[in-house]
Amino acid sequence: MSQVWNLVADIGGTNARFAAMLDGEQETSFQFFHSVDEYPQFENLISILLDEIATATGWHSAPQRACLAVACPADTETIAFTNSHWRFSKTDLKSLLGCDELIVINDFEAVAHGITELDDSDLVQVGGDAPVERKAIGILGAGTGLGVAGLVPFENGYQVLDTEGGHADYAPINDQQSAVVDCLRAEFGRVSLERLLSGKGILNIYSALCKLDDCARVFSTPADIVSAALAGQDEKAVETLNMFCEGMGSAAGNLALTMGARGGVYIAGGVIPRFQSFFLSSGFRRKFEDKGRFVSYLQPIPVFIVMRENLGLLGAAKKLIRE
Repeated sequence: MSQVWNLVADIGGTNARFAAMLDGEQETSFQFFHSVDEYPQFENLISILLDEIATATGWHSAPQRACLAVACPADTETIAFTNSHWRFSKTDLKSLLGCDELIVINDFEAVAHGITELDDSDLVQVGGDAPVERKAIGILGAGTGLGVAGLVPFENGYQVLDTEGGHADYAPINDQQSAVVDCLRAEFGRVSLERLLSGKGILNIYSALCKLDDCARVFSTPADIVSAALAGQDEKAVETLNMFCEGMGSAAGNLALTMGARGGVYIAGGVIPRFQSFFLSSGFRRKFEDKGRFVSYLQPIPVFIVMRENLGLLGAAKKLIRE
């Protein structure tokens, strides 16, 4: 008799993460990671992935169900990734996988489902008091792009608000941020939150600051900028990371105000855990609370850095169980 198993995935602009699990499971050791740049088309990866799964698990049947979390809008037949060259048709992918059911959701919807499964050991609190029970939760996170979502209490459970809030306009709050936005506007036309508050955003900030001060760019990747900032080796790198952290604070405070997120704001994504200590000592929390007459509203709201790895896979599995 063939084994009944499900496939879940968390696919961003840089990395594609997959997990194969028995029906009803939320976690598994059978995880498979691939780089997006290695495959010209998403479909090129599928046959390789299914062979990998069969070798690792001994399951040679097709998955019964699949849930893919994707870094782009997910409510169309054709899925076109915002920050990579991949695109696919849901109908074609379902046929290629051979599954009975295919669910495609936004990657931060998956993150939101995963948030409900976390405990204190998965989190680092950044100011505020305890979360208020049965109140909305705001979620944002920087990776290749910037994801934004929410959780709203509903009867005995919750409802996920999946959004494209990372593409809302970036609102500068001081002269330096205004100058950087003007510089980026000349390049991109419109400047969204994601243009500054993401992995690529770190490079955008750094490039703009170098241009504004008429100095040579020493670094060409976000990782190099972060490394130089953490080592205190380069003033522009430190300035860049400070602007990034303060911008995240402003954006997180805006999200808390917009959602009434007294249940807390959670910061997910792979970028910030790489410089946790720098982030905690930055102006993030100050900018989070710096909302004029609403300082007292924001001061009690806790912010949590999510340290749990592969949260999107956990959330995609939770989505399958809830369906």
